[in-house]
Amino acid sequence: MFILFIAVMVFGADKIPEVAKGLGKGMRSLKDASNDIKSEIKKSSTEGKNIETNVTQDIKNEITKVKDEIEDFSGSIKREQ
Repeated sequence: MFILFIAVMVFGADKIPEVAKGLGKGMRSLKDASNDIKSEIKKSSTEGKNIETNVTQDIKNEITKVKDEIEDFSGSIKREQ
């Protein structure tokens, strides 16, 4: 009650709705901005995981190719005992 009384004294009864409207718009824009930031962070983390998965799969494929080539090459040099 005391804070409301001080607000009426400072701004006047006519200005209180305008001040409240301005505060509401400010809070709404702040909420929208925070939601945008959250969605961008989620989006970038999802993209990062996809890139990591693709890179990991590419590396595994290359390792498999190299292993196969080594086995093909070493097969012709191995001696039977």
